[in-house]
Amino acid sequence: MLFDSLMGMFSVDMGIDLGTCNTLVCVRGEGIVLNEPSVVAVRKGTNQVLQNGNAVGLVAKEMLGKTPGSIAAVRPLKDGVIADFDITEAMLGYFIRKVHGGRGRLVRPRVVIAVPSGITAVEKRAVFGSAERAGARRVYLIEEPMAAGIGSNLPIAEARASMIVDIGGGTTEVAVMSLADVSVAESIRVAGDDMDEAIIAHMKRTYNLQIGPQTAEWLKIEIGSAAPLDQEVSVDVRGRDMISGLPRKTVVTSQEIRDALREPISHILDAVTHTLESCEPELAADLVDNGIHLCGGGALLRGLDEVISDGTGLTVKVVDDPLSCVARGTSVYLENLSEWKDTLDSDHHNL
Repeated sequence: MLFDSLMGMFSVDMGIDLGTCNTLVCVRGEGIVLNEPSVVAVRKGTNQVLQNGNAVGLVAKEMLGKTPGSIAAVRPLKDGVIADFDITEAMLGYFIRKVHGGRGRLVRPRVVIAVPSGITAVEKRAVFGSAERAGARRVYLIEEPMAAGIGSNLPIAEARASMIVDIGGGTTEVAVMSLADVSVAESIRVAGDDMDEAIIAHMKRTYNLQIGPQTAEWLKIEIGSAAPLDQEVSVDVRGRDMISGLPRKTVVTSQEIRDALREPISHILDAVTHTLESCEPELAADLVDNGIHLCGGGALLRGLDEVISDGTGLTVKVVDDPLSCVARGTSVYLENLSEWKDTLDSDHHNL
């Protein structure tokens, strides 16, 4: 206890939303202090991070799809869980040192990490191990729907139902919460990345045009929608012709992109309806008044709230600042650690 007290005087406790696409870090009392892509640039065939270990985040994302043969820009998380342990450890270590202002392992923080609700015990241990080796003194895990509910200021501690749909890059988390716990949840590995892949597949199938994931993401943000727009729009898309192999551009409409996104959106809607069907009757009754709350980057897709509302008959609202609500939830959890950690007592490691 004395060791913890002494370390607490010098450490900066932090909450981490370890996302497939982006990692957000918040510090107790300061809010979000880092928001960078979950990308690391390494020498191909090794786990050696470029630029003295600094080719992480924004620097590495700029290299995606543009690296020479000797370099690989890697996203070490897939479907919300760790796919490459060593590179994840290097990425977490970089972010922890950056937040600590370069003090690195001299100061070992307590860390709260948000993880998908559907991950296995093995995947949880991988998160613990990577965070501890990256420099964390003590690691707590919190399920993403809980963190999103806390960060969105939903009344999850009360005896009434709150429903959150968190659409990230690798997973979509659907949960109904009551009395500071998850009553029913479903986690599917269909989310923003699958929307990008659907757009890439559409461009190949329709135009014989090969585009990269960054272009697909840009298309989704620029003209993507789940419901018809008041005014349909079109943009020029550039890529490589799959027949000639030469660079080419073509015009794509918002209606085409909406059609391409139909399948991943239907999977998300199915997860929402399955969760509602599994609800206790009293919780379901609460949701008639309280509705459904959307968060995560996928919540920003135009018309998605309308599609889910039509499919469920419930009111659907996008929370304030949906991209950061999970990270904000980890920050609130940190500030009230002594009260919250008992609810997730099995989900922490001490060094």
